[in-house]
Amino acid sequence: MEVKVNKSTVSLVEGDITREEIDGIVNAANSRLAGGGGVDGAIHRAGGPSIMEECRKIGGCPTGKAVITTGGNLNAKYVIHTVGPIYRGGGRNEAELLASAYRESLKLASSKGLKSIAFPSISTGAYGYPLAEAAKIALKTVIDYLKANTNITLVRFVLFGRQAYDEYEKTLKGMI
Repeated sequence: MEVKVNKSTVSLVEGDITREEIDGIVNAANSRLAGGGGVDGAIHRAGGPSIMEECRKIGGCPTGKAVITTGGNLNAKYVIHTVGPIYRGGGRNEAELLASAYRESLKLASSKGLKSIAFPSISTGAYGYPLAEAAKIALKTVIDYLKANTNITLVRFVLFGRQAYDEYEKTLKGMI
């Protein structure tokens, strides 16, 4: 599914983010930038050791913020590592931290001149964020950013599994 926002396209696909041929992919990282499971582990495995070497030099990333490394062996030129919140019921600023993770990733992509970026569904795996809530926050944050900033021409959500794709599609259809 695709929708136009200003001069940009927001696209939803089901697939493997490590295979994207795009300027930058976003990694749902942990605050130590230490690699891990899920999308984080997949990106580090596919990208090779140079990404981890750069992450070690950076040292870490607070929740809601983003840092950037090269793409290593990936088709993407860059990896933007962002840390989403661990979901603890919704009363600990999780929604704003999740929105900030998306917004900071977009700002970093813009500042580095990236025209296209791919996101996973941040915090919905091991960090336990409810998928429906996370989809609303992700899509609203991206759409709001693209309404105010026209330098990124493509934002693709690469969703792992049919359930995630269906939830994002339902949410996006409800917003347009």
